[in-house]
Amino acid sequence: MDVYHVKLVVVESHCPEYQVGDEIIFDGPFINKEKSGPLCMTALQAIYPYIFAARQGAIWKPLIQCPDCDETVVFKVVKQ
Repeated sequence: MDVYHVKLVVVESHCPEYQVGDEIIFDGPFINKEKSGPLCMTALQAIYPYIFAARQGAIWKPLIQCPDCDETVVFKVVKQ
């Protein structure tokens, strides 16, 4: 089975840790630390099912909101 590489892109941010355009790159099941910005654990909890599905070949492009309601961040999942 092919495993796709996935990029997570910040499209909206009200969090001081993220700017619009920030990226997190997944090489298979691993975060590419050299090419990626930080990824907080709260956001990771929200995005994990979508990253996993995209790595398996899912073809939608969801927007995912971090569940931290005080510092909203919206991510876009891009299969590479």
